[in-house]
Amino acid sequence: MLESMTGYGSAESVESGVRTLVELRSVNNRFAEISVKLPRQLLSFELEVREMIRAHFQRGKIAAFIQVQLDDAQPISVSINTAKVKAYKELLDTLRREADVDAPLLLEHLLRFPEIFDNGASSLDHVDEHWPFVKNLLQEAIERLKAMRRREGEELSGDFIRRIAEIESTLVLVATLAADNLEAVRKRLAAKVEAVAGKDLAYSRDRLEMELVLAADKLDITEELTRFASHNKFFLEELQNDESGTGRKLNFLLQEQLREANTIASKSQNAEICQKIVQIKEDLEKIREQLQNIE
Repeated sequence: MLESMTGYGSAESVESGVRTLVELRSVNNRFAEISVKLPRQLLSFELEVREMIRAHFQRGKIAAFIQVQLDDAQPISVSINTAKVKAYKELLDTLRREADVDAPLLLEHLLRFPEIFDNGASSLDHVDEHWPFVKNLLQEAIERLKAMRRREGEELSGDFIRRIAEIESTLVLVATLAADNLEAVRKRLAAKVEAVAGKDLAYSRDRLEMELVLAADKLDITEELTRFASHNKFFLEELQNDESGTGRKLNFLLQEQLREANTIASKSQNAEICQKIVQIKEDLEKIREQLQNIE
């Protein structure tokens, strides 16, 4: 089953007063390119994050973002350091007396010293202890990203199947036109011979037949049509392949299909056949554009 390289997956939860958010974004890229943004407390786990992602995706530019913060509902633990309050008060009173200032000491003067408050130990101080929980969320986000990439891959696969079916129908018409093309060439060549030699002048019928055989060999596109049909068959089979590297294999088959289409157009020397081949190449080009997003 095809897997697109475009997708999004996220997971979020609260554990022990800590809110954790994991987001993964993926776009198409020729190789696997992974960027990771972690909070300072989890930087030591960056390599493990990369390896977890790389184990599930072979291609694509994937950005991982992990955010850890205190839950809004978590009470803030703050207390007053009474010893420091008294020390600063005595210091300010001494300064007021020495400076001969009559203005009273106000609370706002003490609030200029943040040291009078003690912050309780925050859950974020030991966020590395939450790594097993973060790791589970990362795995959940990976599965969601993979599921989205598969859904988009299924949509692309359906489009490919429809276009290959249209190409097959057009090739049937090309085969019919090619069968009539030889007879048309036979009549055209005979008419030219009669015009040059004159109706009353005998000419070598064997020579004419030989020229027709040579023309038929140059115009015969049976082999190309057979190979084209084979490429179409393998293309459809590859769409159901669960192995990695499907996108590369499909690109190779597409190149072969385009090569056969060009050969058919150049050998047929028939305007109607060339017109049908143009239609086929348009479908192949649309498939090529979509294939750039297949892993």
